[in-house]
Amino acid sequence: MRKTLILLLVVLLVQALVQAQTFEAAAGSAKADLDKALTELSALEKQIADEKIPLSREMNKLESDVIAKRREHSDAKRLQDRKAVDLTRLKAEEKAFKDQNDYLRKTLLEEYIRRFETRTHASEKEQYTTLVKTARAANENPSAKSEEVFTSQLEVVQAALDRLDNILGGHVYEGSAVADGVPEKGRFVMVGPLVMFTGNSGQSGLAEQLRGTTEASLIDLEDEAFATGISKTISSGAGELPFDSTMGNALKIKQVEETWWEHINKGGVVIWPLLGLGLAAALVALIKWFQLSALKQVRQSDLQAVLDKVNENDTASALALAKRIKGPAGELLETAIQNTDQSKEMLEEILYERMLHTKPKLDRFLPFISLTAATAPLLGLLGTVTGMINTFKLITVFGTGDPKRLSSGISEALVTTEYGLIIAVPCLLIFAFLSRKAKGILSSMEQTAVGFVNGLTPRN
Repeated sequence: MRKTLILLLVVLLVQALVQAQTFEAAAGSAKADLDKALTELSALEKQIADEKIPLSREMNKLESDVIAKRREHSDAKRLQDRKAVDLTRLKAEEKAFKDQNDYLRKTLLEEYIRRFETRTHASEKEQYTTLVKTARAANENPSAKSEEVFTSQLEVVQAALDRLDNILGGHVYEGSAVADGVPEKGRFVMVGPLVMFTGNSGQSGLAEQLRGTTEASLIDLEDEAFATGISKTISSGAGELPFDSTMGNALKIKQVEETWWEHINKGGVVIWPLLGLGLAAALVALIKWFQLSALKQVRQSDLQAVLDKVNENDTASALALAKRIKGPAGELLETAIQNTDQSKEMLEEILYERMLHTKPKLDRFLPFISLTAATAPLLGLLGTVTGMINTFKLITVFGTGDPKRLSSGISEALVTTEYGLIIAVPCLLIFAFLSRKAKGILSSMEQTAVGFVNGLTPRN
C-alpha cells in the first residue's frame, strides 16, 4: 500500500514537472506572439498615422467639392426658377402689350376715327372718305398685320391734325354744294367753325348740312356785301367775312323748327291710332256734355206745383206740368204721378227702379273716355319702345359716334309718349267732370223722388 502511494506520488510529481515545462513554453510562445502583435500594431498605427493626413485632406477636398456642387445646384435651380418667372412675366407683359395694342387699335383709334368722320363738315367728306375707309377696312381685316392697321389709322390722325392746322389759319379747298336743289362745283373757305362757299356761277353764302341731307347746302345770306366779301376771300385770301355771334346755333335752331304736322309725322305708325282714339274720345265727350247739359232738373217750385195738383186729385194738370220738364227728371215725375194710388213703399220701389233704368243712359259712353285715358299712355309707350328699337338698330349699324343721329331718333321715339299724355290727361279730367255731372243728375232725381213721396197727402 505504501509502495502504491509512493508510486502515485512520484507519478504526480512527474506530471507536475511536465506541466510546468509546458506552461513555460506556452508563456514564452504567448509572449512572442504578443511582441509580434505589438510590433505589427505599432507598424499598423504608424501606417494609419501616415495615411490619415492624406485621407483627411482628400475628404476635406471632397467635402469642399460637395459644398461647391450643392452651391452650383442651388444656383442652377434658382436660375431656372428665375428664368421660369421671367418667362411668365414676359408672357404677361406680352399679353398686356397685345391687349393695349388691341384697345388702341379697336377702341381708341377706331372711336377717334368715327368721331373725326362725324365732326368733319359735309363739304370735307370727299377729302377724307378714302382715308377713313382704308383705316376701317384694315382694322376689320383679321389677317392684316398690326403695323398696317396702325399705319392706316395714324394717317387719319395725321390728316385730322393737318385739318386742325388749316382751320386755325383758314383753309380754301375745292368741292361742290347744293344750290337751289342742284349740285354746283366751287370753292369752300373754312375759318374756324364757319364754312362759306362760292360757286362757279358766282353764288356765295354759308355752306351747311341741312337736316335730311348728306351734302353741304348753300345758304344765301341775302346781303350783297357778304356775298362779295366771301367771293373775295376765297379768290384772293383776304376779305370781309360775315360773323355769326351764335357760332351757327341760330341757324341750327332754325333748322330744327318744325310745323305741327311734321312733329306728328315723327311718331311713326303708332301716332295715327293714338290720334284717332283721342279724336273719338273728344267727340264722345263733346256729345255727352251737350247731352247732360240739355237735361233739366226739377226745381223745388216745380215739384211743389206738381204736388199741389196731385194732392188736389188733379192728375191731368199734374201730368201737364211734369211733361214740361224734359229728360229723365220729368219722366220720373210722370211715373210718380201715374202711381200715386200705390202704397208709399211700392211707390218708392217704382221710383227707385226708374232711377236704376236711367243710370245706364246717363253713364253711356263715359267708360270709353276712361278707357282712352288709360290706353293713350300705353300706346305712347308702345311707340316709344318701337322707336328705341329702331334707334338701337342704328347704333348697331353706325355705332355711337354721331350723337345727333341718336338724339333725333330718341326724340322721335318720345313723340308718341308726348301725345299719349296730352290725350290721357284731358280725357281723365273730362271723365271725372262728366261722371260728377251724371251723378249730380241722379242725386237730383233721388231728391225729387224723396220729396214727391214725402209731399203726398195720405189717402184713405
